[in-house]
Amino acid sequence: HLLLFLLFVGPFNCFASYSRATELFYSLNEGLPAGVLIGSLARDLRLPTAGSQQAASLQPPLSFTLASHGLGAQYVQLDNRSGELHTSAVEIDREALCVESSGATVFGGSVAVSSSSPSPESCLLLLDVLVLPQEYFRLVKVKIAIRDVNDNAPRFPVPHIRLSVPENAPVNTRLAIEHPALDPDMGTNGVQTYRLRDNYGVFTLDVEENENGERTPYLIVMGALDRETQDEYVTVIVAEDGGTPPLVGSATLTIGISDINDNCPQFNDSQLNVTLYGNSSLGTHVATVHAVDMDLGSNAQITYSYSQKVPQPSRDLFHLNESTGAITLSTKVDGDTPRLHRLIILGNGPGCIPAVITVLVTIIKVMMRPPEVVPRFIANEVEGVVYLKELEPINTPIAFFTIKDPDEKYKVSCYLDGDGPFRLSPYKPYNNEYLLETTKPLDFETQQLYEISVVAWNSEGFHVKKVVKVQVLDDNDNSPVFSEQLIELSIEENNVPNAFLTKLHATDADSGERGQVSYFLGPDAPSYFALDKTTGVLTVSTQLDREEKEKYRYTVKAVDSGFPPRESIATVTITVLDKNDNSPRFINKDFSFFVPENFPGFGEIGVISVTDADAGQNGWVALSVLNGSDIFVIDTGKGVLRAKVSLDREQQSSYVLWIEAVDGGDPALSSTAKITILLLDINDNPPLVLFPQSNMSYLLVLPSTLPGSPITEVYAVDKDTGMNAVIAYSIIGRRGPRPESFRIDPKTGNITLEESLMQNDYGLYRLLVKVSDHGYPEPLHSTVMVNLFVNDTVSNESYIESLLRKEPDISVEEKQPQISIEPTHKKMESASCMPTLVALSIISLGSIALVTGMGIYICLRKGKKHHRADENLEVQIPLNGRINLHMLEKKPVEISNI
Repeated sequence: HLLLFLLFVGPFNCFASYSRATELFYSLNEGLPAGVLIGSLARDLRLPTAGSQQAASLQPPLSFTLASHGLGAQYVQLDNRSGELHTSAVEIDREALCVESSGATVFGGSVAVSSSSPSPESCLLLLDVLVLPQEYFRLVKVKIAIRDVNDNAPRFPVPHIRLSVPENAPVNTRLAIEHPALDPDMGTNGVQTYRLRDNYGVFTLDVEENENGERTPYLIVMGALDRETQDEYVTVIVAEDGGTPPLVGSATLTIGISDINDNCPQFNDSQLNVTLYGNSSLGTHVATVHAVDMDLGSNAQITYSYSQKVPQPSRDLFHLNESTGAITLSTKVDGDTPRLHRLIILGNGPGCIPAVITVLVTIIKVMMRPPEVVPRFIANEVEGVVYLKELEPINTPIAFFTIKDPDEKYKVSCYLDGDGPFRLSPYKPYNNEYLLETTKPLDFETQQLYEISVVAWNSEGFHVKKVVKVQVLDDNDNSPVFSEQLIELSIEENNVPNAFLTKLHATDADSGERGQVSYFLGPDAPSYFALDKTTGVLTVSTQLDREEKEKYRYTVKAVDSGFPPRESIATVTITVLDKNDNSPRFINKDFSFFVPENFPGFGEIGVISVTDADAGQNGWVALSVLNGSDIFVIDTGKGVLRAKVSLDREQQSSYVLWIEAVDGGDPALSSTAKITILLLDINDNPPLVLFPQSNMSYLLVLPSTLPGSPITEVYAVDKDTGMNAVIAYSIIGRRGPRPESFRIDPKTGNITLEESLMQNDYGLYRLLVKVSDHGYPEPLHSTVMVNLFVNDTVSNESYIESLLRKEPDISVEEKQPQISIEPTHKKMESASCMPTLVALSIISLGSIALVTGMGIYICLRKGKKHHRADENLEVQIPLNGRINLHMLEKKPVEISNI
């Protein structure tokens, strides 16, 4: 409707609309809650404000409407009547609204970046508001400047910054720190300063600001650096903004000191003395020199060389390795070889003066040749290493050794040197032949490599050693071993799917593939358990329910990759821990209890049965009565419902209670059940005579009354129910000229005239009526005196009242009470036995004879009962002694002739 209205009036009022366009400017902080007043358009436009008399007289009233409902409109709420502009539930975040650092303006939801310098007003929210009706119509452009608040802490783009500084950097060296901290806030709320948490006394920070206002931290060297003393400094760089209070951000700054070649090689010793036997073989190790350079990398590379002072014969006799500094014998020592050699060796480093060490080699002349040890290997041997499988049998031969003296002048003996299950023994019947063999099985897991020596020596004490290395080869002789044979776990029920249970771990002492272990579930594991073959991570893919199953027990296997594979088994037991996920549950939602009235207080009315499938505290249930707690209580432990007082059915025949069951969980769960208590009537109320109201009232009976005519009635009620409230009337005492002239109906209490009244029947008749109920086990009764005055008129009321005041001499008729029942009932109740007999015969065919006999017996008893009822239609209850009529109410009641 608004659009149609504008289309209609637009062509005629376009000039007026432009001329009446207005601009309002507001500003507010970002992050304000909903409902904060931004401004009142009506007040600021000087329009009638809501509630004023001028605004009340406007028809139609003023209305304010947003012309566009773009993204910008979601941040404000405009009251259409008052024109008040408030913040909405959508919080304004300046940094999200104006993402460019140079500022931005939001036009009803679109963002345009401003080229101006940043300012608090550079982030604007523009709204177009229409003011109606026509006489006040205008287009109001509302500009809302979003002011920045310090709601963002500085943040470094990376958590760890590394900077390298050469160790020869001079003091006041400045190094820019890359990845400066960022702060989305503007102005002073942005990053202002940087500092180091620990500067080690050699560093400080400075901040430089460029023309765009960006601040870059610089690391300044304040002292001498030495990489060989400390090659790295680890500290924390802290960025702090200018807000109040200021916010900070930090990152780890690692300052590495790069190496320069400021150290030269050095020998630990200046001279090394070495002795060498003249019969040493070629390649014999003489000595090794070693220099140290504290620098790194190429700056620490050292080469070794002979000094020019070393004579050429010595150079030819001893070979020097340029890289390792090892000196070995390169030519045979003969009789002409000098016995003392002075080797001057240089340790050369890049750009350094060489370090110098002197090696003095003394050659000892030897007159005899050493014994010879000649091996012949039986086992597999490669380059002096013998390979044996573990678990090889005892006495496995390894090699034969022939021991001899080259000069054939000396006796040679030999022995085995080194630890291990090996034995070297003479091989009979040959001389100087020895057999090397094992003495027990080898075990790869105990020891993989043995190094033993066959040592030969002659009678002159000259020794020769032959080193033999024995490498034990692994075999798949070990099964995986679980860290625990019984893995006991627990998990709360209602777990998330694929929940982690544990990580199984088994080790295999074998090597290589033979020691690689894979994990598998046993055949007895439920399908919803999963075991990762490689990692041994055990998970459960579904939610577990403790009430469904509390414990799980199954096996897992660890299998190695040997051939044939070996495996071991462990048992996993999982106990599902209870959570309070089950409310207490009543066995029935509705309980009904039948209780006789006058039941003693705190007697047991009934038991409320309730269960809770949870365990422990979660399954403990407390019962309470929600209503009627002033009368009823319930035993929390046993669920026994009791009444605090004796209950009277006549006051209230039934009670409806609501019982709440609350478990012991946290939070607790509960449920309710409805309890209906029905009070069974007992005969505790005698009949209450309502008419006649007094023993002193009387009724005039005209002598002309015809026989069979109703004279009056006795009306009584009984507060009990059922048979306890069935009332029978009988006359138990009579007095008068001819008292048998009147009879009472045992059911209705109507008193009728039996015979015609004669002249001598005039006078006062007093009938003592007994009103009795049919209660069990003892009927209750009341009595009332019915006074009938037979006469034509009542001429002397005083005389009659004097007669009534005298105690009547009435003898009570002592007869057994008999209840009057209509004769027709006999046929009805006799016939009612037939369905009972048929039903009983169908239910129990095997007992049909017994049931039939019982039914016939019941019917006969009822027939006799009705026969006796026909004999006497009155119920008469014997009274003990005479009735004291003075104890009865003696309020006279005037009753007119009926």
